Amino acid sequence: MTCIIALDVGTKTIGIARATMPGGLPTPHSTLRRKGLKTDVPKLAHLMKALSADLVVVGLPYELDDAEGRAARLARQVGEALQAATNLRVVYQDERYSTVVAEERLKAAGLDGYQRKQRIDQAAAAIILGDFLATQKS
Repeated sequence: MTCIIALDVGTKTIGIARATMPGGLPTPHSTLRRKGLKTDVPKLAHLMKALSADLVVVGLPYELDDAEGRAARLARQVGEALQAATNLRVVYQDERYSTVVAEERLKAAGLDGYQRKQRIDQAAAAIILGDFLATQKS
């Protein structure tokens, strides 16, 4: 069994999702409140070990013109630091619109605004992971 973790890195939070392969579905896991790279990476590394992670997929929020802006640089910083701390393979997945799709799905599930706010980042991470898995199948 392989455990794949996805991260939706934001300035205030990091959404975390996971899937156990083969055949696992991307599932929202948790949301980490950001404190800074020096604090966040050890917490993430501990979580990766606890979940027996084999691979980490980091959402890369490209700009609409395919450029990497500030948010993408932040995601790469987290990914690179996590890879250095854990020796896990880290890959990047285009995550444009993942939060929008997550919001729509949470609304369709009947969650109110507060409930959506609590789950949006981990739901976006699950979408990032689903997109990554779809690209691996094709």
